Amino acid sequence: MEYEAVIGLETHVQLKTKSKMWCGCANAFGSPPNTNVCPVCLGLPGVLPVPNDEALRLTVLTGYLLNCEIPGFAKFDRKSYFYPDMPKNYQITQYDRPSTANGFVEFEFQGSTTRVRITRAHLEEDVGKSTHFERNSGVDFNRAGVPLMEIVSEPDLTSSEMAYEYLNALKEILLQGGVSDCDMEKGMVRCDVNVSVRPKGTTTLGSKIEIKNMNSFSGVRRALDYEIPRQIEAVTRGEKLIQSTRRWDDVTGITEQMRTKEDAHDYRYFPDPDLMPLEPTAEWLKEVSARVIELPLTRKQRLMSAYSLPAGDAEVFKSNVALGNYFEGIARQAKNPKAIANWLINNLQAKLAELNSKEASEQFALGIEQADLKLTTLAQLKFKPEALLELVGLVENKTISSSAAQQVFAEMFESGKSPALIVQEKGLAQVSDTGAIEKFCDEAIAANPNPVADYKAGKLAALNSLKGQVMKLSKGKANPALVGEILERKLKS
Repeated sequence: MEYEAVIGLETHVQLKTKSKMWCGCANAFGSPPNTNVCPVCLGLPGVLPVPNDEALRLTVLTGYLLNCEIPGFAKFDRKSYFYPDMPKNYQITQYDRPSTANGFVEFEFQGSTTRVRITRAHLEEDVGKSTHFERNSGVDFNRAGVPLMEIVSEPDLTSSEMAYEYLNALKEILLQGGVSDCDMEKGMVRCDVNVSVRPKGTTTLGSKIEIKNMNSFSGVRRALDYEIPRQIEAVTRGEKLIQSTRRWDDVTGITEQMRTKEDAHDYRYFPDPDLMPLEPTAEWLKEVSARVIELPLTRKQRLMSAYSLPAGDAEVFKSNVALGNYFEGIARQAKNPKAIANWLINNLQAKLAELNSKEASEQFALGIEQADLKLTTLAQLKFKPEALLELVGLVENKTISSSAAQQVFAEMFESGKSPALIVQEKGLAQVSDTGAIEKFCDEAIAANPNPVADYKAGKLAALNSLKGQVMKLSKGKANPALVGEILERKLKS
């Protein structure tokens, strides 16, 4: 019997706010342990939570980005459980009335657009971080109370690779939408997996196994690559799987049993009596919806359609919004947007990366931290976008050769001078005078009898050797197309 996987993901995302969810403590990664804390986030008696307005906005903004419904009523609940990293012994979350629900994410998978439904995106608070030492353990509560959004997908995913692509698409939406910095190394995005298997073609769900402790999207993929075959092997030999939670060990590459899964009643959910329900007004929703960006996939599809870009180029501009905006600012005036895209992707992007790598190394040597690095951006380039349009025009009208254009671009990047001025100063204008090129060709033919003989014997590749000699004689200024035409004519005569 053939089996298939049924996968749903719970993605936890720290929101991009300056302060915590219920108090004024800083939402700042990397501070000394237990310095960003107060009686509220430590759960001391007699304190009251005050909701973070920006966190509420970012949650609803996420709903819009994920095509969700925004209900007119939402509330906060207490989820009770006892664990060292939870100072109040309950977590404030949204149980049955979340801020957003019933949406979807579209992304590219295996050559087509795939849709995964979103059950809900609800707001809650993060917990502290436990660290285990040789003889004892410690808890840092700096993270406790940080605004956390949980995005729950429907079980629409069917493979580890599909889950991986979904997570990358979700991250791109949230990052570009300004919802979160999505820095996985800082724990800003964490994911739990729910997976079961069933006979292919059936609709009944098997026993759901939750997997925790994946620290990266590739970790999610590896965990599923192990767990799905494990479950299939178990049911094939007649074992009855029970709902449980397992822990992924990235070192050994296996999942291990943690506990049988709790049900909702185990957490004793009830409405938080200290927090008012959320009833967003039309005016407030209009303010939030004004922050919605063009979705990355929509942007890619539009760039391909509007500018006839290949998928690879549009993918670069989808991922790099600043470069994409820079491209569109020029491409609207360009006769050949593809040529502009080539220069941006192959030349400007590489030059910026090289410069920023050098600047970063210099600043690291001075003891400057990663977060404080000052690197060159597109807005700080010495030349204007129109200069790139001019450069492409000089190549297309054959004023300069492609190799000369590389020299012009390098000088533009360093000095900010216009392409025309650089061409004039460096004498890079291409020679298109037929008489002058014929003279160079005659010299090359006379000085290179072997390639001439090879070409006449049918070895057409020998023509490239002669072209190279002509370009050398002309100091790279001869029009390559004319050189080829004249050489062929002379050699065939």
